[in-house]
Amino acid sequence: MTLQHIAVVDDEADITQLLAHYLSGHGFRTTQLSSGHALMELMPRDPPELVLLDLGLPGEDGFAIARQLREHWRCGLVIITGRGDAVDKVVGLEIGADDYVTKPFDLRELVARIKAVLRRLGPAVPAVTPPGPSAPPAAAPSAPAERLAFLGWELDLAARRLNDPEGNEVRLTSGEFSLLATFAQHPGRVLSRDFLLEHTRGREAAPFDRTIDVQIGRLRRKLEDDAENPQIIKSVRGAGYIFIPPVGPAGDAP
Repeated sequence: MTLQHIAVVDDEADITQLLAHYLSGHGFRTTQLSSGHALMELMPRDPPELVLLDLGLPGEDGFAIARQLREHWRCGLVIITGRGDAVDKVVGLEIGADDYVTKPFDLRELVARIKAVLRRLGPAVPAVTPPGPSAPPAAAPSAPAERLAFLGWELDLAARRLNDPEGNEVRLTSGEFSLLATFAQHPGRVLSRDFLLEHTRGREAAPFDRTIDVQIGRLRRKLEDDAENPQIIKSVRGAGYIFIPPVGPAGDAP
């Protein structure tokens, strides 16, 4: 079985060693790094499924590293930092971090958050139990569509890919993709923030979590002609958000 690979980027050796040891005990393969430069050297030769990135690397801009990572690589990104300021958290999420954890943190909570991000990165594989030899053949249930379309856009749920009406791939973070997939699977319904948090972040969502609002802002900038006057994801005052266009299987939807 191939272990999921996590890169731990922090200039404090005792922190990286502690995290590496703890994560190894939970079934992950880890690489300890002390700089963004080392991370960028690692990415092409041994890309991790997830990066734990400290913002306070000496002589380096942690946000710039996160931005570079998002622009060139597909992986989970969890920021770990001593910066607890709300503005820094919003900036980190705007850049595309999947989660933002402040020091000091509980190791068990951190592992739970990592697992939540990794679950969102890839589609679950359904378990299939073949019928016994004497079982009568059962009618096959209709499988949900793996590719959805709306307004010419195509959302591939299996490959976790979004293509624009011209067929060009639009890069989404794992959180953005999970949010868009939730909307596309519930078109025309008003979805509360609590519903969206539960379906994209699960139990790890914190009260008053602004992640949904931040990610919806990013999605609007990528989907809408005018993000200030959205026509795809609309706000419903006091209730949440609604996905306006009709959605159907990629070959059939308008």
